[in-house]
Amino acid sequence: MKRSNTQPLSEVLNDFFSENPVIVEKIAENRLLNAWETTLGKAVSRYTEKLYIRNKTLYVSLSSSVLRNELSLCRSDLIVKLNKEAGMDVINQIVLS
Repeated sequence: MKRSNTQPLSEVLNDFFSENPVIVEKIAENRLLNAWETTLGKAVSRYTEKLYIRNKTLYVSLSSSVLRNELSLCRSDLIVKLNKEAGMDVINQIVLS
């Protein structure tokens, strides 16, 4: 029995994600959060206490004031690198605390 309504899986997934942009954004946010350690390294990751995204802003809670100051100096570069890792513009601001 031959099926007449067959589609490649890639086409089905593309249709699904084009109809659900919120899911695409959440996946990109998750990718960005996972890229924090790979982009900045394990040393920075050790001092990171909280990391979350709300309203296109990345909130980072750090236990080291020296590290917080260093990261605040290269905030714009971090935004570019993290968005590149996520594959789309997920954040436009970083708040360090």
